[in-house]
Amino acid sequence: MPHNSMISALAYRCVPAAAYASILLALFGAIAIAAQDRYTLQVPNGLAFADFRGYEDWQDVAVSQTETGIKVIVANPVMMEAFKSGLPSKGKLFPDGSKVAKIEWKFKRNTVSPYFVNVPDTLKSVSFIEKDLKRFPNTHGWAYAQFAYDAASDTFKPSVKGAECGFACHTKVAAQDYTFTAYPKR
Repeated sequence: MPHNSMISALAYRCVPAAAYASILLALFGAIAIAAQDRYTLQVPNGLAFADFRGYEDWQDVAVSQTETGIKVIVANPVMMEAFKSGLPSKGKLFPDGSKVAKIEWKFKRNTVSPYFVNVPDTLKSVSFIEKDLKRFPNTHGWAYAQFAYDAASDTFKPSVKGAECGFACHTKVAAQDYTFTAYPKR
């Protein structure tokens, strides 16, 4: 086979491989572009996911279990300092800038543990609470947001209609500056 013919034959064989590689790159690129940026989400007239960037690394306040889920409450450094100083307590208020994230999962039994224990399974939701008296004066400074998680699409969506949605529930604990969770002894 002459030299030019060999090059043409090799090029012909490589084109399908190059086309296949291009299709794969385009497909994976589209998947990466389609992935949700949760930090663009916001509750109408309220809190944005971006306002809580880094919540995954905040210190835990407490855990709780409901009939259908396990929750961990984490707080930013401002709120943790307040908790450690004895809040919530009657007459003492959390400072502006206090933030809490509540992460909730469905639970399952840990089948390898030598004793009965439930552990997190599928993520259900992420909720946020922030205190800012200037921004949210109608709710004693507190604003609320909840984002439901859809495991099938790996996406979040706001599941409340505004920053005041959690306030009615939290009025039950007004004497504790509208906070249900206490910092337990360790």
